Amino acid sequence: MSNYNPDNETTGSSSGGVQSVDRAIHVLEILARRGEAGVSEVAAEIDVHKSTAFRLLGALEARGLVEQAGERGKYRLGFGIVRLAGAVTGRIDITQQSRPVCEDLAEELGETVNLAVLQESYAVNLYQVRGPGAVTAQNWVGQLTPLHATSSGKILLAHLPDEERSALLTETGLKKVTPRTITAKTKLERNLAEARERGYAWALEELELGLHAMAAPVRDRDGEVIAALSASGPAYRLSEERLHELAPVLVKGAQEISHRMGYLG
Repeated sequence: MSNYNPDNETTGSSSGGVQSVDRAIHVLEILARRGEAGVSEVAAEIDVHKSTAFRLLGALEARGLVEQAGERGKYRLGFGIVRLAGAVTGRIDITQQSRPVCEDLAEELGETVNLAVLQESYAVNLYQVRGPGAVTAQNWVGQLTPLHATSSGKILLAHLPDEERSALLTETGLKKVTPRTITAKTKLERNLAEARERGYAWALEELELGLHAMAAPVRDRDGEVIAALSASGPAYRLSEERLHELAPVLVKGAQEISHRMGYLG
């Protein structure tokens, strides 16, 4: 039995709102565990009045997250859950499929390896492995990074349709993050065209002074670029020359992940 207090039925305060969200999530967890449950069962498990449980179930039903199971007054998870899960399933799969490749690459390159995907106007890092030569403990997982100032972001930009990329860059602008950040759209487009031609992108102190990085595209079974695999390290060690020498190793790793995702090209 949880520690819910039915006397705290505040509805207008922020704490009441948070409590309602917590209870709604608990309802979903109950249905996921039981398969089906009635209003009385839900109310008993979260320790609230039946009327409160009924309102929670009604709100979730209105969003398609739960549905009534026939005429028996029971509720079960609805197909709205599938819609929400579908938004992250691909990313979960790609993280799982990339893990051994990232680990091998980090060991071979000696640098930090990241996997990133496009999220609105940013590149968000999903997974990271630090190589034996990594000199900082920077954790990029979950961080949103600017597309135009990172190698991962450049790869993701480079493979967007022209109109979509142009609209995105117009919307976000090209903010100068460091003195070396590319802020001219024509220069960035040339950089992206070269990245498409070579099969990888690079960023030389464009996000952080003293940091160099390169990234290669990861494709799904249809050949669409769904992620960027990057390697980054200190400029004194991962020099521009060494970066381009090691790029084929990174590209091969990205191709291996792509094959794991069903790409046959």
